[in-house]
Amino acid sequence: MHRTVDRAPRLGWRARLREDLDVATRRDPAVRGRAELILAYPGLHAIWAHRLTHRMWDVPSLRLPARVVSHLARALTGVEIHPGATIGRRFFIDHGMGVVIGETAEIGDDVMMYHDVTLGGRSMQKVKRHPTVEDGVTIGAGARVLGPVVVGRNAQIGANAVVVRDVPAGAVVVGVPGEVRQPKDPHAALDAVDPAIWI
Repeated sequence: MHRTVDRAPRLGWRARLREDLDVATRRDPAVRGRAELILAYPGLHAIWAHRLTHRMWDVPSLRLPARVVSHLARALTGVEIHPGATIGRRFFIDHGMGVVIGETAEIGDDVMMYHDVTLGGRSMQKVKRHPTVEDGVTIGAGARVLGPVVVGRNAQIGANAVVVRDVPAGAVVVGVPGEVRQPKDPHAALDAVDPAIWI
């Protein structure tokens, strides 16, 4: 999936902001308005900070400042996203607190993640050591996705699952260690698939 953050035609910052707010409104039934989203949603603040630090990361002389800004963003939001991580469009982190996304993680478009999720590494080498999360994936609260695994399109990772192997597209993963289940009907509503995926 190796991509840059803006693989689609580039949006201006206003259009990107509108897109982020629209996604948050669709994904979180607790939203009461755009002002609340802009002022009181740490998941959005973390994503906005990451966009800045990721651009800085591409300039070798700005890597230290990028890390400092990402550190400040973590202190303010409770979300730690390494500036080197690659994140697609319409990414939404609900609640935010405790999320950790490592340096070589790659996240596709339309991914949703709940609080306390880790996209972590299992290697101390300077290699691709963090997960690749393809488009349309949902990752439940407390899940751990570890190592250079690939989570296929539209897969669902259940709350508190520990994933250390590739996940096929459209699969549901629950448990410790994560057990892959294929939904009987891939078009079924999320709550009809498996109650263990919920936070």
